[in-house]
Amino acid sequence: MNNTLKGIIALLISSLGFSLMALLVKYSGDLPTVQKAFFRNFVAMLVALSFALYYRTKLFGRRENQGLLILRSALGVSGVLLNFFAIDRMVLSDADILNKLSPFFTIILCAIFLKEYIRRYQMIAIIIAFIGAIFIIKPSFSSETFYALVGVLGALFAAGAYTVLRVLGSREKFYTVVFYFSFFSSVVLLPLFIWQYEPMTMAQFWILVLAGLCAAFGQFGLTIAYSYAPAREISIFFYSTILYTAIFSIVFFGEFPDMLSILGYVIIFSAGFYMFMRNKPSKQESTS
Repeated sequence: MNNTLKGIIALLISSLGFSLMALLVKYSGDLPTVQKAFFRNFVAMLVALSFALYYRTKLFGRRENQGLLILRSALGVSGVLLNFFAIDRMVLSDADILNKLSPFFTIILCAIFLKEYIRRYQMIAIIIAFIGAIFIIKPSFSSETFYALVGVLGALFAAGAYTVLRVLGSREKFYTVVFYFSFFSSVVLLPLFIWQYEPMTMAQFWILVLAGLCAAFGQFGLTIAYSYAPAREISIFFYSTILYTAIFSIVFFGEFPDMLSILGYVIIFSAGFYMFMRNKPSKQESTS
């Protein structure tokens, strides 16, 4: 199994975790965005801490990587807050498609700052996947322009964090990167969490705990994915969250996709399969 395929698998697993997180965040009800974000990062921090202690690695990474770790964390927590803000105030599917702009932004940022070459077929596949996503979501922003712009900005911040992850690569263990981000986010959000705290039911508490666990699940997969392969080779598979969301809608809410949505599924799968086949090593490379 080559590194590209490993990255794809890790990204698919990560997408499932983030899809579950978004579902649980929305389902937790009318609570402050900061409160939800704090739970998401604090629980993820505890999970990452257990891994870091088990493997006896540095919790806060190497000294030479502090700038990158801080930048990744600052961009990441900004993206989380903006994404949760959009999720709380928009239709979940609309917020989800806005967040799925991040892979497209990631490819652009990696090309600008990391000088990663974008092949023509990869750009075509990403554009096709984005068109498929529009067929599925059918977003309408007529009365929610501001919230939509917040969601787009959240995707841009997330893309910045993913670009920094690509720079970090193998410089730090993935559980160190996740712990650093989660710890940084928890410390930054704690004052706002205390200031805006609203009492929760026991059900809301456990839903947010589960959301945090799913976020950690997704974060681990994401960090591993971008350490295996460049964004231009695997970012498109982050669109699988749209398919997960559709499945959750059917299972939990009895909502079945219409023909446009089904067309979107086919387009996204076709684009992903096309890029996957183009990225596969040739027989000569496999036997060498």
